[in-house]
Amino acid sequence: MSHDNTGGCMCGEIRYELDCESPWTVYCHCESCRKHSGAPVVALVTIEPHQVIWTSGDRKLYESSPGRIRSFCGNCGTTLTWEVADWNGSWLAIHVGTFDSPAEFPPTEHIFHGEATPWLHIDDDLPRREGSEEV
Repeated sequence: MSHDNTGGCMCGEIRYELDCESPWTVYCHCESCRKHSGAPVVALVTIEPHQVIWTSGDRKLYESSPGRIRSFCGNCGTTLTWEVADWNGSWLAIHVGTFDSPAEFPPTEHIFHGEATPWLHIDDDLPRREGSEEV
């Protein structure tokens, strides 16, 4: 596994590596992601749950809304994932900032742009979706 596909929390207790070639990376502007991260927007690498290998540590899990799980490090508090299993399949989104090489995962679009913080202006030509259901 290349260094580009590894990551973890700030204190190093939790580590992971991806087992996939081309994950879908997005900017998410939803209120729930903003609350979880404390940031006006998050960048997420979205994969299927079996495509991540948790190599050390145990994540703390929090059900932020029915069927939606968010995880974080119980030691340092680093926000790690958003997870869901529903009619559209099982998905796991890892915060790009937790990768050892976050530059390797540039976002390809914006989702939940209808909930974007009005004073934040990201000057790019990426597609902007009002939600994520179009995906």
